[in-house]
Amino acid sequence: MQKNVSKTNNGVKISFLGEVQKQNIVQMVQNCATGECECMSDTTKAKIREMRVEGADGNVELNLEGEVSVEEIREALSRSKVLKGE
Repeated sequence: MQKNVSKTNNGVKISFLGEVQKQNIVQMVQNCATGECECMSDTTKAKIREMRVEGADGNVELNLEGEVSVEEIREALSRSKVLKGE
């Protein structure tokens, strides 16, 4: 799976390409929204106003609106248990 993280006018966009299932990204977002994820610090979570998942299996986009940086999101992705298949 390829993950491209880029800055947008409203926050950060993550494009997941290749062997990615949309449901896995939706699960990751739900875990963050309910406080069940450990990949993102509380400080980073507090900066995010909205998380939207778009696209389909093989080409999924996750848009994070808020004052988050590309570096913060790359770090969180590297720790995501959902993305690692745990």
